[in-house]
Amino acid sequence: MARFTRIQVALKMAETGLVPVFYNKDAEICKKALKACYDGGIRVFEFTNRGDFAHEVFRELNQWAAKNCPDMIMGVGSVVDAGTCSLYIQLGANFIVSPLLNADMAKVCNRRKIAWSPGCGSLTEISQAEELGAEIVKVFPGSCVGGPAFVKNIKGPCPWSSIMPTGGVDSSEENLTAWFKAGVTCVGMGSNLFPKEATEGNNWQLVTDLCKNALSLIQKIRAK
Repeated sequence: MARFTRIQVALKMAETGLVPVFYNKDAEICKKALKACYDGGIRVFEFTNRGDFAHEVFRELNQWAAKNCPDMIMGVGSVVDAGTCSLYIQLGANFIVSPLLNADMAKVCNRRKIAWSPGCGSLTEISQAEELGAEIVKVFPGSCVGGPAFVKNIKGPCPWSSIMPTGGVDSSEENLTAWFKAGVTCVGMGSNLFPKEATEGNNWQLVTDLCKNALSLIQKIRAK
């Protein structure tokens, strides 16, 4: 059962503005990545469902997080069907992120009151996702569907839409400024927060520093 409500998830995503996206088949590496993010101020973490037995890795990681990073809201991304969605909810996922829009997944998440962020690439899909109960909609792949300009133009006629781009987001001030000035609620970020020199070189302090810097930049941009 989820430890955090979907309202808490949405509020924390909006508050911090950054959701790390990470996967590794080794649960111990995932724990190190998670702790590094936690030490860097991150409180929402997306584990991506991208490998065989990924759900077993998440089960161990989520149980570990509850004890060692108790304020971290754990969710799962790259989920594309209702069955997998149900599996991860049973394993305690607090939110589900998808690269696509699937109404069957909405039914599963809404029935259990789990936050759901489907991937959308048009205003029509964003509107459909909101009709299905999505509070924060994922724009994916962010850089390919139009980048910050796409978000800005969506927010014109639909200022109520809460958008989280993933894909094409990096930790530079220029990039983050473009996205947040366009009106995003938060951003999803993967490889830019987890460079190979950190994950393969066991330099987890680098991940912590990158998280701290990104969160600081987001606060600075929002304050302008």
